[in-house]
Order: sequence, then C-alpha cells, then structure tokens
Amino acid sequence: MARQNGIINFTGRMGGVSFYKSKDGYLARKSEGVSKETIKNDPAFQRTRENGSEFGRAGKAGRLLRTSVRPLLLKAADSRMTSRMTREMVKVVKSDTSNNRGERKVTEGDVLLLKGFEFNQNGKLNATMYAPFSAAIDRASGEATVNIPGFIPQNTFAAPGGATHMRLIVAASKVDFEGEAFDLDTDESSDIAIGPQSESAINLTATVPTTGDFPIFLLFGVEFLQEVNGTMYPLKNGAYNALALVEIDNTIPGPL
Repeated sequence: MARQNGIINFTGRMGGVSFYKSKDGYLARKSEGVSKETIKNDPAFQRTRENGSEFGRAGKAGRLLRTSVRPLLLKAADSRMTSRMTREMVKVVKSDTSNNRGERKVTEGDVLLLKGFEFNQNGKLNATMYAPFSAAIDRASGEATVNIPGFIPQNTFAAPGGATHMRLIVAASKVDFEGEAFDLDTDESSDIAIGPQSESAINLTATVPTTGDFPIFLLFGVEFLQEVNGTMYPLKNGAYNALALVEIDNTIPGPL
C-alpha cells in the first residue's frame, strides 16, 4: 500500500494498480491475488475459507448489535467503531469451544469479552466520568440498572469546551443473534448543568422482556449539550459523547 502524492489524486484501476480513497487519504496498491473460484474450491485454501466464514459471522453479529442500539450510536460513535467491534466479535467467535474451526459461532462463544467496549474513542467513558457507578442486570425481572451516587458535575465529568449541560443515558438491548432480532429500552436523566452544585444520586433503569435465553447488553453514556437562549443543542454533533458497554448477562442454552 502506498500513499498518493501530487496535485491530482486518482481512484480506479490502471496497469495492475488500484487507486482508492480511504479515511487515511488517497492510497494505491498493486492488484494481485487469487481468483474467487480458487479460494472457494482449492483444498490449499481450506483455512482461508474457515477464517472467512467465521469473520462473516462476527461481522453479521456486530452489525445486529449495533443496529439494536442505533439511536444511541447516532450521538456517540467514532468513524472506526464498526471495524473495532468486528475485531472484538471475532474474539467472541474464536472463544467457542463447542464447534470445529470454521463453524464456530457468536452464540456459543463468550460475549462477556465485549464488556468495556467503548463506542466512541474520542470520548471514552472512563476518561469522561471520574466517579464510581454500579451497573447490574436482573434477568428475572428484565431490568438493567445503572446507579450513580451523588456528585458535583464540574468535579466529576470532563466536559468538552462549550458544554453547559449534560445528560446521562442507559440502554438495555436483548439480542437474538440466531433469529436476528432484538428488544431495546432506554432511560435518561434530566439535563444537568455542568457546575459546582451538588446533585443527588441518579438511578436509571431500562427494561427488556424476560422471555428468551438471549444475551442482554447494558450501555451507559454521557451526552453533552449547550444551552442557547433556553434551548438545548447537541454539542459538536456528539463528537465527544461517551458510550460504553458496561455490563452483559449471557445465558447459553444447554444441549437439548
């Protein structure tokens, strides 16, 4: 891979070289490789097919999880979040000890490996909030809760410049990866001024159905706002909003 330098940048193919634009700028690389038919049928590419199959499952599972919490991601996600999540989902697939290589699945892997995933690298929760909080999921009731003890906003949160207020948000998503379905519920605090005042403890709860032995994902985040003439506006399109996967409850069905 090489970077294009010059006044005019190209996209397309020429003389066995592919020119394309990426997040890193205009790049070029030599177009060479094995045909799709060879990869699909040649025994020498068995491992390639196995890896491709598992990567595909990981990508599909990551897409479903992201879709399930899309309303939150519209306000808090960096440009490389999709690829980062796929990479973590691959780890989940590889943790499946029940199936052979190439047949491993997210549903039989350890989804707890996703705990702590930050959706926005530009505004990580652990670098935005400097106060303890507790997160818990009660599968029997379907309630997913985050409890924040009393705090002083300006001492507890690293707010970006221009922010006058903030809002705390939780979301619970129960995801059926095999059936490609999910249930989502959210809860949020009122708008909190970023000042020296003392705020009371905040308890946020999102509730999902109790039926189905599917994993439940609990997300917790901070949205920053700016007040102008009594109206709240999202700050910088959410570039510094924090959102993290703080708790997961997984029940893997046993053999029939």
